[in-house]
Amino acid sequence: MGAYEDQMNQALRPIAPPRLLEGVYTDDQYGRLLDVVKQKGPWPTIQAHHFKTVEELIATVTGVVPEGHGLTLDDIANPQFRGFYGQNSVCFHPEVHDCFYNPQFIELVKDYWNVQYAKPTMMLFNITGPYPAAAPPPAHLDAVTFRGVRYENAPVWLQNVMGKSGLFTDYLVKMAQVITWWYVGENGTFTYWPEGPLGPPEVLEHPLWNKGLVVQNELMFHRGDPVGPFDAPPVEGLKHRSMMGWDPEVDAWQITTDDEVIHTYQPSDLRFLVHWSSELYEDMDELKKVMDHTDDLTIEKAVGMLVDDMRSKGKKIAEPSDPLDDTDFVKALVETYTIGPATEWLEFPAA
Repeated sequence: MGAYEDQMNQALRPIAPPRLLEGVYTDDQYGRLLDVVKQKGPWPTIQAHHFKTVEELIATVTGVVPEGHGLTLDDIANPQFRGFYGQNSVCFHPEVHDCFYNPQFIELVKDYWNVQYAKPTMMLFNITGPYPAAAPPPAHLDAVTFRGVRYENAPVWLQNVMGKSGLFTDYLVKMAQVITWWYVGENGTFTYWPEGPLGPPEVLEHPLWNKGLVVQNELMFHRGDPVGPFDAPPVEGLKHRSMMGWDPEVDAWQITTDDEVIHTYQPSDLRFLVHWSSELYEDMDELKKVMDHTDDLTIEKAVGMLVDDMRSKGKKIAEPSDPLDDTDFVKALVETYTIGPATEWLEFPAA
């Protein structure tokens, strides 16, 4: 292992091992959370929320973008869909107000970090059903939050490259999540690397009904494992722009592309994940530093630090004029700050 790879591996591990939770939500809360998903849909793919190019997606996970790959986001679309219950500390749906501003969760994450203050920031859900998997899915980081560079003003791929680089630890905002799953079908487990991406993985096994973890997913590689049997029927016609929603007339979940139904899942097929996220502050001084923006990064400064670091490693790179939309710049970042978990330990069927 090279010195820089070891540096990244040390940086990409949570403040503490994830903590297991059982019976996370009441039956009433679960019903209301699922009702929002049913009544307010359909919902876009996870990719559509966050990425405009294949390069941006790869920068968020890991790997090297091959020259002339010719891929589009349609070519690598997955039938995984997302929506938000709340963002920027605002709950969008009054019927789940008690879930978003959850006093039990606040105490759980404060104890996880051993800090005085917490502020709920975001709550989202993922829904998916069985789909064929011929290879292990890539692990990823959630959007890493820094003072001044965060989900609200920066693309996820930039946040995660910054996290992998290890250059910005002084600006890191403490974060923790309570993540909960409801799924009783085959596979669909949760794999994570609490000792860094080069360390051994752990798996949250079945049963997954109302089971959760307190985690710091921004600095811990993780992934949702394939849902259903590996030879599940393919989702023909799936695109980056596809949507998934509940159809009460047929009592089923349907994926559509351009308003045409391309795939149907029964209720028992659904893997439902709810992700609650909070900022944490060690004391009043740290809280004020974050809230008052007295020591913030800017995107321009972050880009400059990344360019300087890449050049110090011998990477020849032009000054990006539009770094958030410069494909060559994104490729250079991916090639420099690439690290990811080994997945050979997984048993997958032969192609």
